[in-house]
Amino acid sequence: MSAAATRRLTTAQALVRFLAAQYTERDGVRRRLIAGTWGIFGHGNVAGLGQALVEYRKAMPYHQGRNEQAMVHAAVGHARQLNRLSAQAVTTSIGPGATNLVTGAALATINRLPVLLLPGDYFASHAADPLLQQLEHPVEADVSVNDALRPVSRYFDRITRPEALLASALQAMRVLSDPAETGAVTLALPQDVQAEAYDWPEEFFADRVWRVRRPAPDPAELAEAVRAIRAAARPLIVAGGGVHHSEAEPALKALVDATGIPVASTQAGKGALRHDHPADLGGIGHTGTAVSDELARTSDLVIGVGTRYSDFTTASGTLFQHPAVRFLNLNITAFDAHKLAAATLVCDARSGLTALTEALAGHRVDAAYETEYRTGKARWDETVAAAFRADDDSAVPTQTQVLGALDAVVGDEDVVINAAGSLPGDLHKLWRARSPRQYHLEYGYSCMGYEIPAALGVQQAAPDVPVWALVGDGTYLMNPTEIVTAVQENLPVKLVLVQNHGYASIGGLSESVGAERFGTDYRHRVADGSFTGAPLPVDLAANAASLGMDVLRAKTVRELREALATARAATRPTCVYVETAPASDALPAEAWWDVPVAEVSARAAATDARAVYERAVADRRRHL
Repeated sequence: MSAAATRRLTTAQALVRFLAAQYTERDGVRRRLIAGTWGIFGHGNVAGLGQALVEYRKAMPYHQGRNEQAMVHAAVGHARQLNRLSAQAVTTSIGPGATNLVTGAALATINRLPVLLLPGDYFASHAADPLLQQLEHPVEADVSVNDALRPVSRYFDRITRPEALLASALQAMRVLSDPAETGAVTLALPQDVQAEAYDWPEEFFADRVWRVRRPAPDPAELAEAVRAIRAAARPLIVAGGGVHHSEAEPALKALVDATGIPVASTQAGKGALRHDHPADLGGIGHTGTAVSDELARTSDLVIGVGTRYSDFTTASGTLFQHPAVRFLNLNITAFDAHKLAAATLVCDARSGLTALTEALAGHRVDAAYETEYRTGKARWDETVAAAFRADDDSAVPTQTQVLGALDAVVGDEDVVINAAGSLPGDLHKLWRARSPRQYHLEYGYSCMGYEIPAALGVQQAAPDVPVWALVGDGTYLMNPTEIVTAVQENLPVKLVLVQNHGYASIGGLSESVGAERFGTDYRHRVADGSFTGAPLPVDLAANAASLGMDVLRAKTVRELREALATARAATRPTCVYVETAPASDALPAEAWWDVPVAEVSARAAATDARAVYERAVADRRRHL
């Protein structure tokens, strides 16, 4: 019997060849699992993965990044746009390049989004210790800075021998493609092992399809869920990001059309129903709408679909106040399904919603309940229209008027990306989502600096779709470098840069908790040491232009509308820069959020805030 066929390659070459042959398949549609690789090269990966990516550049597309964290954000944006069915890899050198991945890895894992991280590592042989940038531990010689990636990765391995890659690479693909397990996956690659040759079995490089399952609900769990829904007088669906990942929006609409159960959405779930559907109540929780939060307080059955129930959604445990409230959670991840001591449907969102619709045939909520929430929705729609309206086109726009101008320009297919600052609150309350992919808020980690690189990843995944990154000045200053990448790759992303001279949302939070807006404004220091002088004379529009973007400056509402329309039609990266009116027009929160206040203080602002805090925290419930 002849020996099995082998191919002699370096570990890095074998890994790139392997990744190029991996596919996902769901509902008969096949995609590349690893669609491309982002990379910044240094001594930890240039001779290994760098050489392999050159050798197999036709099989594995390469994207040149400028910041390691930003490359992860771009990969995450790509994966979210494609409903987690395709991912990208990110390679860095050892040392600072590798540790810069940690923030992006945490974001990916918290948001249940796949990304493959391939950081360089020290020599497995320890022949040249200590390397440049190597962390030396006095009693644990196998520790490296890459161990910082362990707690933020869903799977981690250090490949200390070429043959170890055989099993580990398959495990990595399993986790990336599994909707119940996915997140950041890290394969740390010692630089000597990357360059070491090995006789690899040809089977390792064969096309491999990872089928993404749609598990159906357990019959007993389904029967219990149906009984709970039929018994509820005031059921409310909380739609999370899992609805989008499962492409379950039509199934959700079918259930709602049949039963009349209203839907409120988390930041990740917004757009699960179109904004003009009569049962869509908009956002829920601390940044939710008045109608959603009013119904949440009186709901006797909360049906969570694909949500992990963050504190913003539950208003830190104070939102669901019905004395007999119960929870029913439909989630592909058992960990999330069992939250709030809920009855569970551990299954795919589309499969579960379809099964519920069939099992609830003939059931519908009371007509008075429908009238109640539709009336509340109509009132909120008037609130949105008033917030978006600008009566004076020659005036400096407010932030909500900026969103109103954008709302008037975008089409159903456009994608609007945001993550941090004061914009997420306004967007969750006010944005009128018109399609499942339009509203792209990263609010699991709410990471400043996510928006611009994520726009690149979304644009790569949807090249013919207008993609907007909405950022404030604070977020922009955190991470503008991938503008250069957008220019290099001619990705026509649209950047809306809102100048409000500081951290607006944290400034408001600081004031509410007795910290007196300390350290939140971008202003000159004055004689008493505080930062309360004139605004800093920075020109962020000039900065964006210096990085290669076309920049449109808008000083009035009229100029803003014109600039946004021009940007939407642009075929290269374009920035719309607008300085907003200093007076905030943000709508007040409709539900509480727990940020503990100093229990003792000599300052009146803090003692007053503590009194308010103690009244609010008294409403917290532990749902068992």
